Amino acid sequence: MDQEIANAVEVLKKGGIILYPTDTIWGIGCDANNKEAVNKIFTLKKRAKSKALIILIAEYTNLYKLMLQVPPSAFNEMHNKLPTTIIFDNVNNICKEILANDGSAAIRLVKDKFCQEIIFNLGNPIISTSANISGQKNPIEFNEINKELINSVDYVVNLRKDQIMETPSRIIKIGTNGEIIKIR
Repeated sequence: MDQEIANAVEVLKKGGIILYPTDTIWGIGCDANNKEAVNKIFTLKKRAKSKALIILIAEYTNLYKLMLQVPPSAFNEMHNKLPTTIIFDNVNNICKEILANDGSAAIRLVKDKFCQEIIFNLGNPIISTSANISGQKNPIEFNEINKELINSVDYVVNLRKDQIMETPSRIIKIGTNGEIIKIR
């Protein structure tokens, strides 16, 4: 695993795109602060830029780099057993292309050791979006990933290729008064 982390981080630092197993499903990602790489992901996925991308962080303190105020309910939700992506308002210090039109962003604290190590070693959050062309079914196994997509990324992580990964994250939004709004 150490060599795969090193390889992925090297590609990410150069502005590349990786295909990797996340804590939920196979994803494609890049350095969340690299505008060119983020735009390349939109192009690879044939995804409308109006659809925001998910930001993965490795520890709670990363939230304070992205937001001036973190609602207390966010910490409780991130402790949920299920991987939980939270949509936050007023996210800053991140590539603007990732944000929704209203300035919000979807952020998930990863529990997966591989993803955590990539983020720690890169020193920035990473993007996570399903390894499919927009509108197509999420692949639950590596061999279901579109070959065009595989050939378009800069690095394919060689881990868990035989594992079924079918649990997308739960998605919630924390409202202005701290209320939890379930999205998925």
